[in-house]
Amino acid sequence: MKKIYLKKGRERSLEKRHPWIYSGAIERMPEGLQSGEIIEICAHDKTFLAKGAFSRSSSIPVKVWTFQEEEEINKEFFRRKLSDASLLRKKIYGNDLPEAYRLVNAESDAMPGLIADIYGKYAVIQITSAGMDHFRDMIGELLLDYAAGVYERSDVESREKDFLEQRKGHLAGEELPQEILFTENGIRFAMDPVNGHKTGFYLDQKESRKTVMNCLKGCRNVLNTFAYTGGFGLAALKGGAEKVLNIDSSLPALEQARKNAVLNGFTEEEFLTECADVFSFLRKCRDCGKTFDAIILDPPKFAESIKQKEKAARAYKDINLLAMKLLDKGGFLFTFSCSGAMDDDLFRKVVDSAAMDAKRDYRITHFLSQASDHPVSGNFPEGRYLKGFGGIVF
Repeated sequence: MKKIYLKKGRERSLEKRHPWIYSGAIERMPEGLQSGEIIEICAHDKTFLAKGAFSRSSSIPVKVWTFQEEEEINKEFFRRKLSDASLLRKKIYGNDLPEAYRLVNAESDAMPGLIADIYGKYAVIQITSAGMDHFRDMIGELLLDYAAGVYERSDVESREKDFLEQRKGHLAGEELPQEILFTENGIRFAMDPVNGHKTGFYLDQKESRKTVMNCLKGCRNVLNTFAYTGGFGLAALKGGAEKVLNIDSSLPALEQARKNAVLNGFTEEEFLTECADVFSFLRKCRDCGKTFDAIILDPPKFAESIKQKEKAARAYKDINLLAMKLLDKGGFLFTFSCSGAMDDDLFRKVVDSAAMDAKRDYRITHFLSQASDHPVSGNFPEGRYLKGFGGIVF
């Protein structure tokens, strides 16, 4: 097995079991390494540190598979990893697994570059690293222990960082239907595994949708922005809100949202939709004096990297400032960031600053994060990408 050697003192992150090796930490490596090739990582003094997969990526050329020298990276290795991930979910849910949940959460389940979500009897996966891409067929086969069919949604821009082409299609087992039905928190959803965002649905907001359901009983006029297929809007109605206006810039997403509303017996008067840019819509509401007694802000990622953090902070500030100006006194605001580059402290400062500029008092009642089946490994804090607050504006 080929070996790479780290610069003196750069082994500390691996000793803390962090799974990434940045290009600046490498002292030397053999020529001709192939993307996805398994290699040994050694300290400056040639001490074994880990085994990982090489990538041609300029920023993170190595991602770690194991810190055990005797462990082989083969089919049994991945079988054990999947079994460990499954056992964790059974512990989370007390063996009563939900119809839709995340089975594998990449680095946080010690499988860098692999996302695997279960929807009913099917699995939808996403592969984002060269190392995992090398084993894609094997992963598809092994996942048939957990699902009747496996569909791949590796059609994401992040693959370009590892010089991988985008890929989408059937991978193993049964062909997936165009639409999969499942229940979450008592709400029926129909998701499209082929054309939906990510693996077809935002499972990471499962617990936050439950919180919204519990908080918005009796709300007369709820605004659900970046609504996608209506998850938060349906949760608000299920919890007892009277009416929800769902705003999104995607007509297909809103069409799916309306289908989901019908599945749950909600009328067009209760579940309203409008295709619009959210920023423009909020400004229009501000200018005409329209208000709401609850607003949900769940925008897409504003920062893809640390370099975009300042720009993202301004966008989060703008959207939260507008929302706070549109809330009736005593109204609920649920606000989220899924940008990994926005840490908790910065996001809190942005929201606090928006409240001050709006001259409103925002009292946080709920600190929110990704669902528990999206665990965060203690040696990989970057795995906590989703953060949010729920609270009341006065």
